[in-house]
Amino acid sequence: MNAIELNYIIKTYPSRKDIITAVDDVSFSVKEGELFGLIGPDGSGKTSIFRILTTVLLADTGNATVVGYDVVKDFNEIRKIVGYMPGRFSLYQDLTVEENLNFFATIFNTTIEENYDLIADIYKQLEPFKTRRAGKLSGGMKQKLALSCALIHKPKVLFLDEPTTGVDPVSRKEFWEMLKRLKLQGITILVSTPYMDEAKLCDRIALIQDGKILQIDTPANIVDRFDKNLYAVKSENMFNLLNDLRAYSKTDSCFAFGDYHHLVLNESYDDLEDLKLYLTNHKDLEIKPITAGIEDCFMQLMKE
Repeated sequence: MNAIELNYIIKTYPSRKDIITAVDDVSFSVKEGELFGLIGPDGSGKTSIFRILTTVLLADTGNATVVGYDVVKDFNEIRKIVGYMPGRFSLYQDLTVEENLNFFATIFNTTIEENYDLIADIYKQLEPFKTRRAGKLSGGMKQKLALSCALIHKPKVLFLDEPTTGVDPVSRKEFWEMLKRLKLQGITILVSTPYMDEAKLCDRIALIQDGKILQIDTPANIVDRFDKNLYAVKSENMFNLLNDLRAYSKTDSCFAFGDYHHLVLNESYDDLEDLKLYLTNHKDLEIKPITAGIEDCFMQLMKE
């Protein structure tokens, strides 16, 4: 049985000049106990999908279910069995850590003690700050508190909307380790992120852009489908190099990736000597073949 199913979901928002399509005919499913990632940049429709699945927002057309419950007809049942952590910190900032946890436990007619085993790993890190107001916590600690509150009633499905945005790298790593442990307890997790490096930590992912699903599969399978020759290129003047590579007649695509530009040449052309000759005006030129990552696959799918 699938824990989550979406079928042909469309969601639009009116604007002064036009109608904005935030979710464009989206369909996908998440298996029970799966850690599924919705991967895409800001404005790609991730939050709208989360709000529809958590019964906060109505879709224009299409249907969706969570653990077999319809998001429109059975919204009360869904709210009892899901945990939702929105992208923006939304707990009561004037309440302490302990007061926030007790408040959410009371809403779901439970206690911290009853489900302590589920949040123990997280709460141990929060316990030294249990009398501190939530608004005074660091970014990483705020995320851990929000996750604890989303878990306090032992949900069957956990929705995490960009939980690591604005969090330091160490806290990001700790957060994903927590998700792996939660998955072992049988909780289905749907997580969204704009960070492509987090995609490989999921069982399966859906790449989304402009409200449309580009591809759904395991991270490894998506990378394996990248069948073009990919090169990392850098020189002394990276700005001019990017412009020159994009102007090169044999270039299929070229994007900036950290210290290098990632270059894909046309399928019928793979002559590096000609490319080096074209770039003779660049000092400290380096060209090397590399293996594609999720971000390379995403950029290529956007072109198609």
